[in-house]
Amino acid sequence: MSKFIFVTGGVVSGLGKGITAASLGRLLKARGLKVASQKLDPYMNIDPGTMSPLQHGEVFVTDDGTETDLDLGHYERFIDEDLNKFSNLTSGKVYWNVLSKERRGEYLGKTVQIIPHVTDEIKSFIYSLSQKTGADVVITEIGGTIGDIESQPFLEAIRQIGIEVGKENRLYIHVTLVPYLASSKEHKSKPTQHSVKEMQGLGLFPDIIVTRSDEKIEQSIKDKIALFCNVRPECVIENTTLDSLYKVPLMLLDENMDQIVCDSLGLKTPKPDMTDWNDMIYKLDHPISEVCIGIVGKYTALHDAYLSVIESLNHAGIQNRRKVVIRWIESSDIRSDQDAQSLLKQCDGILVPGGFGNRGIEGMVIAARYARTHKVPYFGICLGMQVAVIEFARDVLLWSDADSGEFSETTSHPVIALMPDQMGNIPKGGTMRLGSYPCVISDGTLLRSLYKASEVGERHRHRYEFSNSLKSDFEKAGLVFSGTSPDGRLVEACELSSSVHPFFIGVQYHPEFKSRPVKAHPIFDGFVKASSEFSKSTAVSRDYN
Repeated sequence: MSKFIFVTGGVVSGLGKGITAASLGRLLKARGLKVASQKLDPYMNIDPGTMSPLQHGEVFVTDDGTETDLDLGHYERFIDEDLNKFSNLTSGKVYWNVLSKERRGEYLGKTVQIIPHVTDEIKSFIYSLSQKTGADVVITEIGGTIGDIESQPFLEAIRQIGIEVGKENRLYIHVTLVPYLASSKEHKSKPTQHSVKEMQGLGLFPDIIVTRSDEKIEQSIKDKIALFCNVRPECVIENTTLDSLYKVPLMLLDENMDQIVCDSLGLKTPKPDMTDWNDMIYKLDHPISEVCIGIVGKYTALHDAYLSVIESLNHAGIQNRRKVVIRWIESSDIRSDQDAQSLLKQCDGILVPGGFGNRGIEGMVIAARYARTHKVPYFGICLGMQVAVIEFARDVLLWSDADSGEFSETTSHPVIALMPDQMGNIPKGGTMRLGSYPCVISDGTLLRSLYKASEVGERHRHRYEFSNSLKSDFEKAGLVFSGTSPDGRLVEACELSSSVHPFFIGVQYHPEFKSRPVKAHPIFDGFVKASSEFSKSTAVSRDYN
């Protein structure tokens, strides 16, 4: 039987429950345990797939095509386990399932209620992850904050699981803010006390309290929290703000959190082997030099919209012993070649990430042209590949009106278009090419040299594809299609020959979803390496501010 760990949050949202859960998962895996993670989100959307990146941040995609909350990206990066459809549940999905069962008559005419029908649906989901993975430990994060109306069914469900599996098989961890008042020069425990009191009123009694603060908390405050919140003093774990999220597992290790968890759950394991993690942190703290990467995007007002891209650049920076400095460039601000020169001249590499809709597209096209003509390393992801194709069609093939069918219905050269079976009025949610698909890589290409493999599987999240009927025109003009689907029907990657450009590559998929802090994704690794070489070759004094 799996052991179940439930992570809740108190006082305010955005405390870092996901990082706490992911860090604990890393420590437990380093002890030799099989760990599975999931997040339960109280919002009513079926999934975050149709939510604005400027409100919700990025949508993380798993191998099986599930669109999930960005916290699952942290789980995968920290624990290095691929997640699936049992890793993210929303209120919308819960009620959809319950009402669908009611319509099918599965409740045999009973009155459908929050308890037991909704809570049973939630419990079934949690148990399913245990059954499907055979995990020693299942870590479940409850989204939102204690006291939120919409999260109450989830809290009731985990209360019931606690009774069903027994105290020796479950653990409640509560992550809570301990604010610092500059006027009185002290931390305050009262918000934590109130949060735990509210939690206790729901029948949930935390076993471990993780305190979030920007500075070290006085021992007297920790003792006070232990006394008033009914936990042992050693079970008040400090989680202070650090300069890197990847240092949190080591901080929790110093706080003995993993040992406390194992003792509480009766898990007999060796001490965690964190050798590879410590090596990664050493490289992180000891870069040889800096490299400036310009991210030209349309959601730059919220950096979380590109969270996995940021982390993948950092992973590559660590692997190359470079500190990656990101210059954020709103694509709508690039309206001319002069704008591109002004905004991009300080960049050692240019990355254009994914996105939807036509806002800011022309700025991305100009950025791709600047990178191509100035021989600045370029990496286009999903939409970033598509705008590179559009730019090449306009400036090299001289198809002045070349565009994507997503942005223009009148172009005579739709170099990016819907596939024939995608035509018509289709809904927005869950209808794209989602999840892992195989990509066959051509010999003698940059892509092949990076992957060192003839075939890979990468995750997708898009609807429009390269127009295969125009492929020969591009090839004659010098664009290399280095990755395709096994049947050759879909273009997965394109690039310029190394004789023409030092590093110019676009991929239709999202490699950022598979990068790890201890093993950078090969394309990001190559991109940062090429950008570092470009920085050396230009020897320009760069202002990274």
